[in-house]
Amino acid sequence: MGCRGNVLGAVWISMLTACSAPLSNAPANEKSAAVSAPQLLDFAPLLPPLTTDGYKREFAEQVARASPEVFAEPIPEMLKSVVVLEITIDRSGALRRATVRRSNGYKALENLALESVRRAAPYAAPPWTVRGGDGSLTFLETFLFRDDGRFRILSLVR
Repeated sequence: MGCRGNVLGAVWISMLTACSAPLSNAPANEKSAAVSAPQLLDFAPLLPPLTTDGYKREFAEQVARASPEVFAEPIPEMLKSVVVLEITIDRSGALRRATVRRSNGYKALENLALESVRRAAPYAAPPWTVRGGDGSLTFLETFLFRDDGRFRILSLVR
């Protein structure tokens, strides 16, 4: 299904690009310049996250906006804790479940990661391209904690 989702996403973007091209009598080279990369980027927020990775980025952005504990500085070489959560979002975007899948034992940081996910709910409904048989989406998200208890979400690390 992952390849199918990527193909569908590419088709969707191609269709959107074709539909956004201006109609004019300009020569072909002027038409191609009219649909430049910056203009296409303007449409990115309007496109649904058709892949699991796209949905995870959208999810992580929402958690980060709702969490004052997120830091923007570069990730330090040594982290205090890495917490991996298993998250299930139902077909309507409600948080169905969030559980600790992996941790190095700092319960306060595990709880902070869980609370950050709960605080940011509800989420956008998962797209049909990534839903499971019951309409939900289950995925793992990693929280990277510094010594001071602030964190970054791995899906947002570029």
